[in-house]
Amino acid sequence: MDRFPELAFATPRKLPKASTLRGRVVVVDLAFASQASGGGYDKITRPFIEALGSRLAAWVDHHDHERHVDYASDPRFLLRTKKEHGACPEMITREIVDRAGAIDTLVCHTDFDGLASAAKWIRNGEEPYPGCDDDARAIDTRIGKPSHTATRFDRALRARPRDYGLFGMVVRHLALGLKEPSLWHSIDEAAAELGAIEEKTSQLAHKYQVVPIKGGARLPASITTLAFLDATGASRQYDKTMLLLAGQERASIAAVVDRDNLSFAAPFNSGVDFLALLGLSGGMPTLVSIPSTRTREALTTLGVGHADLSLLIG
Repeated sequence: MDRFPELAFATPRKLPKASTLRGRVVVVDLAFASQASGGGYDKITRPFIEALGSRLAAWVDHHDHERHVDYASDPRFLLRTKKEHGACPEMITREIVDRAGAIDTLVCHTDFDGLASAAKWIRNGEEPYPGCDDDARAIDTRIGKPSHTATRFDRALRARPRDYGLFGMVVRHLALGLKEPSLWHSIDEAAAELGAIEEKTSQLAHKYQVVPIKGGARLPASITTLAFLDATGASRQYDKTMLLLAGQERASIAAVVDRDNLSFAAPFNSGVDFLALLGLSGGMPTLVSIPSTRTREALTTLGVGHADLSLLIG
């Protein structure tokens, strides 16, 4: 690509206004919103697609969603499941980029997976560095060990999950093939902040309560325990990814509830499908967030007994 496109950073729940995006647009690593996302696909994703209209050049994503079928015949959409592709960058090839043609704006998710996808698009389907696709898969699935290079990026992004300036710097560094060493300074500076956050997260993890679950045919036979943590009164300065992983070290499934949301996580290869269990239209089968108002219902669905429900949520 002769020049960098404009970048827009987004999440499935919070998309930019189509009118603010210049020219032809590509979207990478952004799931269609589920109904747990403040209105879901019909109020968030579909209006965005319709507002872009013919300006949408391509949409590449690897998250499950029941409305993927609506775009099966539209060549602009390359939509797969998390099982098919653990991360998005591996889906972006020279053929996909060439087919989309010249673009003006790239919209991407704000984690390493999304930013690496944007950089790979800018590089016409070439990895920013050897093994970047594998790193994105390791980070997004939490299976395998990412390289030191990817870990530097991931720690910075986890320390500053809302720093749009950092997002742009990461995409630029990757798109340039890591050939500007000076860009590491700010990235490593951000990553250094994660240490204090990890310490707070580790302290919070001691408050997990583990209970048995009996999900019957709804859950794989190996899924027998739930680690539950009420983080409602905790400082916002904790790393939810780390906290959920700590819960999975204690039980088959981890659950963290705060003032607004209840998050569930299970290992990528566990066979758990929270989307089907909780009646969600899209997202990651093994990592979901729903409104905290559904806590009692969701725990009951997963097979938490009445006595343990009282222990966990009163």
